[in-house]
Amino acid sequence: MKILVTLPLNERQKERLEMNFRHLEFCYCLQKDVTEEVIRDAEVILGNVDPALLKYAEELKWLQLNNAGTEGFCDGALPKDAVLTNATGAYGLAISEHMIGVLFELQKKLNLYARNQREHVWRSEGHVHVIQGSRVLVIGMGDIGTVFARKMKALGCRTVGIKRREGRKPEGVDDLYTLERLERELPKADIVAMSLPGNQDTYHMMNAERLALMKENAVLMNVGRGITVDTDALVKALQEKRIAGACLDVTDPEPLPAEHPLWDMENVILTPHISGGYALPETLEQILTICIENLECYMVQRPLRNLIDMKTGYCE
Repeated sequence: MKILVTLPLNERQKERLEMNFRHLEFCYCLQKDVTEEVIRDAEVILGNVDPALLKYAEELKWLQLNNAGTEGFCDGALPKDAVLTNATGAYGLAISEHMIGVLFELQKKLNLYARNQREHVWRSEGHVHVIQGSRVLVIGMGDIGTVFARKMKALGCRTVGIKRREGRKPEGVDDLYTLERLERELPKADIVAMSLPGNQDTYHMMNAERLALMKENAVLMNVGRGITVDTDALVKALQEKRIAGACLDVTDPEPLPAEHPLWDMENVILTPHISGGYALPETLEQILTICIENLECYMVQRPLRNLIDMKTGYCE
């Protein structure tokens, strides 16, 4: 059995992966270097590959993604009978801390003071906003949204979650609703945090009409996919001061063009889709743990963790 690994593992991590699977053939090849020949006889792939190459994966039985999003992999990209799993559970730590960091930066005007420091300007930027006591609406209650809600609860906020379908209320979430409740919750929220995948159901979920429901002192955060927000409508809402600000790790388009107005807005914190990835080394370690646990299950034909429903693109 050939296992293709596209994760950027160091030698210690490769040893950890292979420790209990000495009888298997591991082939290490970074995603950018994967070719038709490399992928052709792989039964298992650990890590992302270009979906266009999967048509050459004649022996593929299981693909383990290194991210939570499944865009491009569910519409017939995989060979018949091959299964797909994702890395849900690996990114909550990194992305939730990023979200808290940029939220404090915006609410305490630290971006303005950083600019003043560079320009050697000693000046007060006026009033700032308190985070404790805020009502936080989290749209998308996967691992990322759930961990963020729990941390905001610890900071003294009231947390409200919106998810695709009904389920058990996680720890740290005061109220949990489905999408039908969104319009009723938006006018109450001080912070609206989005961590959604990008698909036809989430496209422009935050549109002009829903942005108009937000408070003037509210902040919009997006760490999921840029297409879930109508960028033009957001720019207009920010320019007209109909909402207080935005923290965006993802945009539409992406990369954001250099001439785009979002770059120059003092009430916007922009980062280039880096809240996840491998900027935090612990993230790769957690992805590796998921791979090892799932490989153990695969070898003895036990159910895999994070198995994706190919019709919805979400975990079953």
